[in-house]
Amino acid sequence: MITLIDIAYVRSGVADLDAATRFATDIVGLELAAPTEGGVSHLRADHRHHCLALVEGPSGVICSGFSVAGPDALAAAETELERSGFAVRRGSAGEARSRRVREFIAFDDPFGNQVELVSQQENITRPVAFTRPAGITEFGHLCLDAPDVHEAYRFWSTRFNARVSDWIGDAACLLRIDPVHHKLAVFRGEGPGLCHMNFQVASIDDVFRSWHFLVEHDVEIEMGPGRHPQSTAIFLYFLGPEGFTYEYSFGVRRIEDEATWIPRTFDPDEAGSIDMWLGPVSRPSSQPQLQPARTGSAAQ
Repeated sequence: MITLIDIAYVRSGVADLDAATRFATDIVGLELAAPTEGGVSHLRADHRHHCLALVEGPSGVICSGFSVAGPDALAAAETELERSGFAVRRGSAGEARSRRVREFIAFDDPFGNQVELVSQQENITRPVAFTRPAGITEFGHLCLDAPDVHEAYRFWSTRFNARVSDWIGDAACLLRIDPVHHKLAVFRGEGPGLCHMNFQVASIDDVFRSWHFLVEHDVEIEMGPGRHPQSTAIFLYFLGPEGFTYEYSFGVRRIEDEATWIPRTFDPDEAGSIDMWLGPVSRPSSQPQLQPARTGSAAQ
């Protein structure tokens, strides 16, 4: 079994790099970690060098990255995946540098989502220079699309150390790799893609301040403010350029006692199953997965 120790980053292709970068900084509040170079903007939210890379090119998600413990763990993961029939590619030195990792491997999950496992992701010790006071504390989770969330659960729980925390019927599977209720979620979708990227914020006040800020700046609110009964998190989903959905949330549940936690199932059609506050519910937009033939360059 492959042990994931954390989420690492999302890489997203954007046709208009300047506009997407401005939104990520001026609206979301992320720090541009370094000047945009080689068609890539690296955005920072916490101790990681970056958690979001915007790559100039076709619009769509390129990959989602997860950290493993080190070079030996990465080599073992590569061997295990290849033995299981997955086509695994070692990233080049240039690609690793763009990701600010020492090395990485890439493969497609059974549904076509491109996943990268990384070793030695770079950290930065100085405080994040947020471009607005959104209250962001960390990159919280990412959400992938798959046509069958139960098959996705079987993949992530048998190949990796992911455990299901809760189900939303056949619509979503919420998975943890540490005590946080979920670092990875899989939503039902017609094809592979990234449903959303989450940032945790420091307080409920941050969620509501951002809500007013986003409305004032004519940003499309996809759902919220509301509160998920599964994770107890107070949420706000909003749409960025080129179909990329961001989420702020506060108050996510932690599952400290593995022995006693039993996953629950919620009917997505039942009132309050998505939002305990009974606000309007809609599925966030997804950015489709780009095909490897279109994301094979070293810059990406």
